[in-house]
Amino acid sequence: MSSFATSLRESNHDPTADGDGCHRSLTLRDRDELVPAASTFAPLCDRTLSSESRRPPTQDELSDTEHVTVETDPRENSPRNGVLAPHARLILALVIAATFLDVIDFSIVQVALPTIRKEFLAPLAEIQWIIGAYGLTMAGFLMVSGRAGDIYGQKRVFVIGIVLFTIASLTAGLAPSLLLLVLSRAIQGVGAAITTATALAILAATFPEGRARNRAFGILVAVLSAGFAAGSIAGGILTGAFGWRSVLFVNVPIGTAAAILTQRFIAPNGGRSTERSLDIPGAVSVTIGLILLVYAFTNAANDGLLTLQTAVPLALSAVVLAGFLAIEHQAKTPLMPLAFLRRGSVLTANVLGLILAASAGGVSFILTIYMQQILGYSALSAGLGFLPAALMFFFVGGWGSSWLVNRIGLKPVLLISTTCAALGSALLAPISVGTGYFGILPGFLLWSFGASIGFPALAIAGLAGTKPGEEGLASGLIQTSQRLGFPLGLALLLTVASALDPQVGVAGFRYAFLASALMSGLGLGIALLISGKKTPEIDVDMVATMAQIQTGESEE
Repeated sequence: MSSFATSLRESNHDPTADGDGCHRSLTLRDRDELVPAASTFAPLCDRTLSSESRRPPTQDELSDTEHVTVETDPRENSPRNGVLAPHARLILALVIAATFLDVIDFSIVQVALPTIRKEFLAPLAEIQWIIGAYGLTMAGFLMVSGRAGDIYGQKRVFVIGIVLFTIASLTAGLAPSLLLLVLSRAIQGVGAAITTATALAILAATFPEGRARNRAFGILVAVLSAGFAAGSIAGGILTGAFGWRSVLFVNVPIGTAAAILTQRFIAPNGGRSTERSLDIPGAVSVTIGLILLVYAFTNAANDGLLTLQTAVPLALSAVVLAGFLAIEHQAKTPLMPLAFLRRGSVLTANVLGLILAASAGGVSFILTIYMQQILGYSALSAGLGFLPAALMFFFVGGWGSSWLVNRIGLKPVLLISTTCAALGSALLAPISVGTGYFGILPGFLLWSFGASIGFPALAIAGLAGTKPGEEGLASGLIQTSQRLGFPLGLALLLTVASALDPQVGVAGFRYAFLASALMSGLGLGIALLISGKKTPEIDVDMVATMAQIQTGESEE
C-alpha cells in the first residue's frame, strides 16, 4: 500500500479525473472506496497508475479537458492534511483572549459612561460617541483586515491588531479630554477589527476541517457571546473600585501578554493568497461604505428610519458600496472576488448571519429596556438578568453546537436554530407590564438556545468550501454581516414599535417581538438553501495518507 501512496503523490496521474477526462472533487464519502485497497481506485477512475497515465498530455487533450486545481498544503503535517497544528490549544486560548477583549470593550465601557460624563461635563450625545466610534471603525475595517491577513500573513496582521488595540487602550485611559478619548476608541476599534477578522482564519489554519475545527469555533463564539454579559459586571466592579480609567487600563497587560505569546507560539504564515498586493481602491471604498452604513443604522435606531439623519448616510453608503462592486468587477486583484460569494455556503451563511444578528440586536435591547424601565431593575440587575442567556451561549453554544454539527450537519442545526429563534420571539410577543422576569424567561431561553447554536454554526458555514488563502476574507465577511445585523435589527424593531405605539411602551414591544419572529422565519427559509452535505472535501494527499493509515504502513 505504501507503493500506492507513493505513486499517488509522485505520479502525474490525476485521481480527481473520471474516465472521460472530466474532473470532480474527492470527498470523505469516497474514503470507503479509496482507502481499503489500491485496486478499488482503478475502477473508480477507470484508469491505472500506468506509465501511459503518467505521460504529458497533448495540446488537444489539454484543450478538451476541464481542469480543476486540487490545492494542497506544502506542509505534510498541517491542518490542510487533517493534522492539528502544534500548540493548538494554546493558540485557541490566545485567540480567545485577544478577541474577548474586543467584545468586552463594548459593554465594559458602556457601564462607565455616566462617570465619564461627570468628569468631562459633556452632553449625552457627545458621550455616546465613546461607544459609537469604537463600533463604527470595528465594523468598517473587518473585511479589509481579513483580506490583509490572507495576503500578508494571519499571524503578522493579528499581532499588529493586538498591539494597536493595546496602545489605543493605554492612550484612552490617559486621555485628558473627551476628543482624545473618542479618537483613541476609534483606533481601538481598528485594532479590534484586525484581531477579530483574523481570529477565525488563524483557527482554520490551526485546526483541520471537521470536528476539531467545529469545536474550536464553537468555544470561541460561546466565550465571545458570554463576554457581553461579563463586560457589564466587570465594568461596574472596576469603575466602582478604581475609577473609569481602569476599564481601559485593564486591557494593557492582557494585550501585551497576548502579543508576546502569539509571537512565540503561533507559526509564521507568509500569506496563503496567490495575490501579493492589497486592492487599495476596493479597501478604501468598502471601509467608507460600511462605516456610513453602520452610522445610518445607528441613527435609525435613535432618530427613526425615515429621517434626514438616517437617509443621507444611507444613500451615501449605497453609492460608495455600489462603487466598491464596480471596482471589484474591474480589478485584476480584487479585495473580494465576486465569484467568492458563490463559494460553498458563503452567501447564504452571510445573509443568515445578518438576519440572526438583527434578531439578537433587537431582542436584547428591548428586553434590557423592559427590565430597567418597566420592571425597575438597575443596570447591574438587568445585566444579571441576562446571565441565563450568557450561560446558554457559553455551554450550549460552546459545546452543544459543534456536537450537533458533527453529528447531524450544518443545515439541520441552522434549521433548528432559526425555528427556536422564531418560536422564542413569538413567546415573548404577549409581554405586558405584569408579565415579570419569570414570565419572559421561557421565551427568552428558547430564543437564546436558537441563537447560541446558530452563531457557531454560521462561523463554520461561512468558511466551508473556501480555498486556501481565502480564510481571512471569509472570516471578515461573516463577522461584518453580523456587525451590520445588530444595528439593523435594532433600527427595524424600534421602527415597528414606534410606528404602532408612538410611546414605545409595552404595546410597541409586542409588535417588535412579532417582527423578530417574522425575521427569524425568513432566516428559516434561507437556511433551507444551505447544502445538506455533511462532509468537507479532501485533497489527494489526504487520500494517500488515509491509505497508509488503513494498512499501518508509512511512506519510505
